[in-house]
Amino acid sequence: MSSSNPIDRRSVLRIGAGASLGLTAAPFLAACGDGAPPAKAEAHDSRLLPTTTLRSDGPRPDLPGTAAGVPQGFYRYPAQTVRATTGRPLAGADPVKVVMETYSPPAAARSRNAAYQAIEKLLGGTVDVTGVPADDYPTKFSTFVAGGDLPDVFMYPESGGVDNRAAFLDATCADLTPFLAGEKVKEYPNLAAIPQSAWQTVIFGGKLYGVPIARYGTGGAGVYRHDLFARAGVTDLDQITDLDRFVELCKALTRPDKDEYAISATVGNLVAMSAGAPQSWRVDPKTGKWQHQLETPEFEQAVEVQRTLYKAGCYYPGTLGMTGTQKAKYTDLFKNGKAAYVYDGMPGYMTASTGYYDAMRAVDPSYDPRPIRPFGPKAVVWTDNVALSVTHFRKSSPERVRQLLRLADFAASPFGSTEYTLINYGVEGTDFTRDKSGNPALTGKGTLDAAVPWKFIASGTPAVFMAAGKNPVDYVHEAYAEMVPMMIADPTLGYSSPTWDSKATGSLATLAGDGIKDIISGRKPVSSYKQLTRDYLAAGGEQARNEFEEAAQQGKKATSSKGAAK
Repeated sequence: MSSSNPIDRRSVLRIGAGASLGLTAAPFLAACGDGAPPAKAEAHDSRLLPTTTLRSDGPRPDLPGTAAGVPQGFYRYPAQTVRATTGRPLAGADPVKVVMETYSPPAAARSRNAAYQAIEKLLGGTVDVTGVPADDYPTKFSTFVAGGDLPDVFMYPESGGVDNRAAFLDATCADLTPFLAGEKVKEYPNLAAIPQSAWQTVIFGGKLYGVPIARYGTGGAGVYRHDLFARAGVTDLDQITDLDRFVELCKALTRPDKDEYAISATVGNLVAMSAGAPQSWRVDPKTGKWQHQLETPEFEQAVEVQRTLYKAGCYYPGTLGMTGTQKAKYTDLFKNGKAAYVYDGMPGYMTASTGYYDAMRAVDPSYDPRPIRPFGPKAVVWTDNVALSVTHFRKSSPERVRQLLRLADFAASPFGSTEYTLINYGVEGTDFTRDKSGNPALTGKGTLDAAVPWKFIASGTPAVFMAAGKNPVDYVHEAYAEMVPMMIADPTLGYSSPTWDSKATGSLATLAGDGIKDIISGRKPVSSYKQLTRDYLAAGGEQARNEFEEAAQQGKKATSSKGAAK
């Protein structure tokens, strides 16, 4: 993600992205208060979706994007930047209070932050931004919800939340439908560039209740050492013809006497996608029946493959038990040459200085880390990264909502624009300098100044850019060019299930993740997989299925009614 953002949704996702590692999500808050209407299953009305229009007035890319979702690629940062917004979007507005998650160290305060001051000067108003460490954010969110002290703009937690989200939003947050639905979004050109798939994540109770923090559609399948794969005889990923071949490769990559192993922490997503398993749910096109990932033979096969790999000693010792909060430990093992593969989102690969390419080449120039893609004849790619999360606005007057939308439009400015540069790099000469290729390089001051989480207020689809040069940009762009055509739809994006919304990334993810980890490690037999599936369905999976199917039927009836009315 070209905003130098190290986010892969922190791997704390719904079961499809987190089960194999056994990640634990934050606890959920109570519902929106006594007397709140019960949450309902519903089909999302496509008429609510903003009419998206990709911006074409920015810098010309070296590698073009596609309408299907392959992002633009840039080898160099623009020498001259151009405004992506006009005027002073917050001129005359009261101060805006913003609270966001952050994955960076504490930012420099406004009084000594050149970037902050320059951004407020362009905005023409005051914005008080508080960044809360990601691990602490669910608790912070709980506090301001319980106290009724919502900021003007806030990020919904990536994990955790409220039980009845639709009721919570209806009671406390601004309905953005009158401002953004259909052609209305064109008043905010940068928001209009956000893909419709991302907008699907903000529909609750038949209304648009937020602005998505858009991402690439898929987070990818992880990072591998091309040099080590080549040493083991695989110079092209097409040579990994099936999962049996992958197991053979992992065994060849594992050399305990050299303190080298095939896998650090988890390989679950890569194996499951290569087996053809769905991310979370699959819908039978003939019957309309929803089938959960755990119920599919492809995912069961993927778990058995992981167990085989673990039994063969292919995991770096101790890493299977690591959770998302220990990500730095297992990714550092990979970066320091202890493993040939690690699961992380594409953003982690591209992050300046700490990303895989930059960091690993600094350790050893022979290291050749590249994004991997699923392999084999049944391989699919999950649509698991359409948005990082959602930004909501506190319920306010129409004029105040428009002011907040102008702020979000500013934050969603595209790669290479003046606004994007200030948000991500700060003020030239103070926060960043240009390297020999003309690319921004943060100074020590810039690292702190650019840590203010403006970029999480809103974001269009990021471009692919790395100051490290042409090669890593080519690797990432090529990976997306190969993966985007392999992407399968996530059926949950078109519907709301109250049970799924409240439990998918919490109790259900923990149940499935822990159970699968027990099977992979041999603490439980393979036969326990069937019981795990039954337990998962009993704990909420079956109820979520019923709600999704109910919503799908409602959607069909609504579509039929529209057709009959024409």
